[in-house]
Amino acid sequence: MKKMLIVETKLHLREWPFLLFTIGLPVGLLLVLGLSIPTMTERAGGGERPVDTQMPSLMVLLSLLTLACSVVPAVLATYREQGVLRRMSTTPVHPARLLAVQLLINLAVGVVSTTVLIVVGSLVFGSAAPKQWAGFILVFLLGTAALLAMGLVIAALAPNGKAAPGIGSLVMFPLMFVAGMWLPRDIMPDALRVVSDFSVAGPFAQALKDTWAGQPPQLMHVAVMAAGLVLFGGLAVRLFKWE
Repeated sequence: MKKMLIVETKLHLREWPFLLFTIGLPVGLLLVLGLSIPTMTERAGGGERPVDTQMPSLMVLLSLLTLACSVVPAVLATYREQGVLRRMSTTPVHPARLLAVQLLINLAVGVVSTTVLIVVGSLVFGSAAPKQWAGFILVFLLGTAALLAMGLVIAALAPNGKAAPGIGSLVMFPLMFVAGMWLPRDIMPDALRVVSDFSVAGPFAQALKDTWAGQPPQLMHVAVMAAGLVLFGGLAVRLFKWE
């Protein structure tokens, strides 16, 4: 397991465009939007600025969605297409270990990306780190697990490595929309708000924002993420093929 983790980590580091996109894009968007749009750094009624809670939480979600919908499906579908998983199934090293290693590596990338966002936000905009750390960690781990389970389902359905990112994009961009990336959840029409509330991405983004501002996550948001983890985890186990 340890040797496999080292090997897969080295392979991931060689794919630097993926890392650059996953970490660099959210940080770049935070900087561009925060520095170019005055309302991002203005306090409405003396409350939190968008750059303090809303923007960082959405950028964390963007990073994790990129990992779950693009990176994980592409890697696993390529391994299956190349027969790597089938060959491993004939050795003492079960392919499930490779699956676990992939999830650990992508979780680590998500942690690095989130840490960079917190540091950059603090240095450039004077934004505070999440004020409700216990709740933030719970939400981060639960939401990340649910999204990665979704990524495993995409990997299971993708016919090959080239098709996987395209299928992931069809899932990723609607999830970004209902999470409030372009239209804030507070002003969504009622019907769209209901979709957002049960999309996993919507509750994840809102729970991140709440804990960033120092509030505990809402029980409904935690329940939706947990249900998403169970649902997509079960589908991944049922649908995933090693060859």
